[in-house]
Parts: sequence; C-alpha cells; structure tokens
Amino acid sequence: MPAADISIMRAATEERVLLVDSQKEKEGPTLPGQIVWRNVVLMVLLHIGALYGLVTIPAASALTLVWTGVCFMISALGITAGAHRLWSHRSYKASMPLRIFLAVANSMAFQNDIYEWSRDHRVHHKYSETDADPHNSNRGFFFSHVGWLLVRKHPEVIERGRKLELTDLKADKVVMFQRRFYKLSVVLMCFVVPTVVPCYMWGESLWIAYFIPTLLRYALVLNATWLVNSAAHMWGMRPYDQNVNPRENKFVAFSAIGEGFHNYHHTFPYDYATSEFGSRLNLTKAFIDFMCYLGQASDCKRVSHETVMARVRRTGDGSHKSG
Repeated sequence: MPAADISIMRAATEERVLLVDSQKEKEGPTLPGQIVWRNVVLMVLLHIGALYGLVTIPAASALTLVWTGVCFMISALGITAGAHRLWSHRSYKASMPLRIFLAVANSMAFQNDIYEWSRDHRVHHKYSETDADPHNSNRGFFFSHVGWLLVRKHPEVIERGRKLELTDLKADKVVMFQRRFYKLSVVLMCFVVPTVVPCYMWGESLWIAYFIPTLLRYALVLNATWLVNSAAHMWGMRPYDQNVNPRENKFVAFSAIGEGFHNYHHTFPYDYATSEFGSRLNLTKAFIDFMCYLGQASDCKRVSHETVMARVRRTGDGSHKSG
C-alpha cells in the first residue's frame, strides 16, 4: 500500500478516535455531587438576611439606598470589567490604578478570588456544557444558577483546570496579591466597609446598614452573576451561533450590567463589549470606555461588523434583525 494512502488512513483513524473521545466527554455519566453542607447553610442564611433587608428598605434613609446602589455597581464591575473581561479574556488592557480598583471591587463582590474565578471561567468556555464545565447548564437551572456552589466540583472540572495555561494570571502582581490576602480583603470590602460607611457618614443604624447595603446588595450581585450561567444559557435567541446553548437575554443584560448578550459572547469571547450593540444595556462597556477616555484602559478588542454578519449568516438561528 502506498505511503500516502497509509498516512491518510492513519489520519482518518486518529480523527475518529478524537471524535469518540469528544463524544464520551460530552455524554459520559455525571458523577453525583457531594453536598457541601457548610455552603448550603451559609447560602440559606445569606438569602434569609437579604429578604429581611428587602422588607426593611422603607426604614432606610435615601443616602443608604444610594450607597447600596453604589456598592452594587462597584461589586458588579469587579466581576464584569475585572475578573471577566480583563483577567479571564484579556479583552483590553488596564493600568495599575485601574487593576487595583477592580481587584478591590472584586473582593467586595466575594465570588472567589480573581485567579480562581478566571481559571474556572476559562474552563467554562473551553468545555461549555460538559462535565468539565463548572456550572454545566445541561444539569438544570438550579445547578447552573447556584447548585454548583453547593456541591464538590466534578473531577473533570478540577482535571481540566489543572491543565490550563495560567501564566498570565500568575505573573500579574495585583491578581496574586489579592489571592494572598483574599479572606481579609473580603471581610473588609464585602462586609465592613458597606456597613460602616452609612453608620459613620450619616448616622444610619447598624442594623439597617448591615442588612441592606451589605447582605441584600451582596445577594443581588450574586444572583445577577448566576443568571448569566443559568438563564442566559437557557432562554433567549441565538442569532450568532445556534449550535451552542448561550442565548441573548435582555433581562440578564440589564441585571448583570451588560453580560446577558451571551450568544454573542460565546461566539466572540475576545470582544471587550461582549455585545454587538455598544453600550446599550451594557454599563460595563460604558465604564471601560470611560476608563479609556481617562487613559486608564487601552487596546480594547472588537469584532468587525463584517465578521459578525458573516457569522450570523453562517451559524445564526435567523433571529438577527438583519439576518
């Protein structure tokens, strides 16, 4: 048999093996999660406290409500502009002062340190909707929303995470400093600062300050982020790629300050806007643009309109307004 034919047969065999391995990864049995009861108890207590904070809103001063909104925005930006668009995807560059601000904001959000958050998010994109996906939406709404935090990580998540190239995160002094002092920074930024400022600055009661700008705000930011993993993977249109689960969900875009254009994001993950539509329902993009204006951010990556439209025609579900 000619050498060329042998090479072709070998390549075809290897391709079939890769396809079988990929199929096994996607369809293999999911191990039952071991419940982490400490996380269950803490999450239940947090949401009870948040509900109590919700009913005490009429007793809070106007300044306290404004402060709650400020803390919500800072916390959210620590995830969206920080851990997500800057550190996970490297979709733009940030100056040292901006990186420090985003690291502090990320600690206020209290959703794991930047290094761990970015590592898990990169795994999520690379192995989306498989057992290696930390919040695999194929396991249902509850699991992808919060359940994944209440059980031990699937072994595939851990294994795939170990194999990722993370030298950029390890080389970032801000990321590693935050990781080293993460627990202390969370205590200060997520709990102490939001509570103390209203008490000290305008005489709000400690009770109100703890339950509204601290617990209620924290729970709202958590759920806004979780909706990206759950609702935005289940409900909405897929105008850019109908072959993946992530959807365009305007409610999630609003609540997560710009992260709900999820079909676009999974199609073009390197775009700093995570959306075709600029700053519409996308306060995170507006923030990054403002940082560019101030000289604190630069090299924002963007997808050309021609590239977007070519993808819409090739893999979209036909829901694009000009598709």
